Amino acid sequence: MTQPVSSRGADKALAGIKVLDLTSVIMGPVCTQILGGYGAEIVKVESPEGDIMRHAGAQCEPEMGSMFMHVNHYKKSIVIDLKSDEGRQLLWKLIPDYDVLVHNIRRDAIERLGFGYDAVRAAKPDMIYVALSGYGEDGPYAAKPAFDDIIQAEAGLASLYALQTGNEPAYLPSLIVDRHTGTVAAHRVLASLFRRQACGQGEYINVSMFETMAEFVLSDHLGGKTFDPASKDTGYSRLLTRHRRPYRTSDGYIAAVVYNDKHWKAFFKLIGKPDMFADSRFGSAAGRASNYDTIYKYLSDVFQTDTSASWIASLTAADIPCAMVNDIEMLTNDPHLEAGQFFSTYSHDRSGVTYQAVNKNTANPGHQPPGKGQHTVEVLASHGFTPETIQALLKSKAIQNGLQDEE
Repeated sequence: MTQPVSSRGADKALAGIKVLDLTSVIMGPVCTQILGGYGAEIVKVESPEGDIMRHAGAQCEPEMGSMFMHVNHYKKSIVIDLKSDEGRQLLWKLIPDYDVLVHNIRRDAIERLGFGYDAVRAAKPDMIYVALSGYGEDGPYAAKPAFDDIIQAEAGLASLYALQTGNEPAYLPSLIVDRHTGTVAAHRVLASLFRRQACGQGEYINVSMFETMAEFVLSDHLGGKTFDPASKDTGYSRLLTRHRRPYRTSDGYIAAVVYNDKHWKAFFKLIGKPDMFADSRFGSAAGRASNYDTIYKYLSDVFQTDTSASWIASLTAADIPCAMVNDIEMLTNDPHLEAGQFFSTYSHDRSGVTYQAVNKNTANPGHQPPGKGQHTVEVLASHGFTPETIQALLKSKAIQNGLQDEE
């Protein structure tokens, strides 16, 4: 099938843009992987210890954990010891050749290393400098360390689970804060690159995990505090009713959203009760908005009367949104994903180990996640460093070459 014109060439949109990636863990790597997917050249600068996520998740070779691999495609890895004078001097020699610098190092630490925004701007005036942080640079939390769990708690996500279910607060079993904040940061970079193209100026960007997720949560749940004077009814009741969850059927669970007038008319016809649409609780958007507990409880009771397969068939025929509740094993064998070639396998160009990618483009040669320091010599040579200089840096341990044990 011919692809829509709008989807062609997206992986080349940032061709020629060079990104110096000083990030680790998840948030920063998500940001830079998105930029790499659009064609930017990403050079990932790792410490001698390497990105800690290299050890996270399943792995079949050292320092190539699954969590690391799925956020570090499109990148070359170099190892520089920024705690050494030689390592810092080396980074200064690289900086002028790059368009974007991204880090998730706390402000005091990056200033101690000497790579704060003012210093970098002096060396590269049109640099787009991206500082990813837990809490921004001002306010009482600015110096606090932050992780996904901490922000889920502070931004209200954990308490929303308790409010909806009546159970104890809980974290979403996904690194949603890191991944969402990283995605927001990538879009900030895209906008800044567009701006720089127009005016020739670089920019300082700070993206805060806490503020990003506070906006994420409050956009749904600020409720009555949206107005002045404020009312006390915070929270969006449709999302908070305890009956909004996968529905139990006679033999399992399904997801279904009976949402608008068309859906409700079709649903009542399906179950043989067309007159129910005349009930004011069901027959209009305003009526339903005042009775979410009632209508979701009604659905919960009805869905228990038949099997999952039967409901999926009937709801699909009635054009009511529905789905099976997949576990991870089912998701990896989903026929829609298979039809779209969502998954692909590749033999890693360094180790030969076979991996599965969750985006068909990431399996292409040159798009594979790098071994630690795999490209140190290659990148430095491309910047004009002589073999003698590179060997001296290796000997001083200011850099590491991930392939040196094989040579």
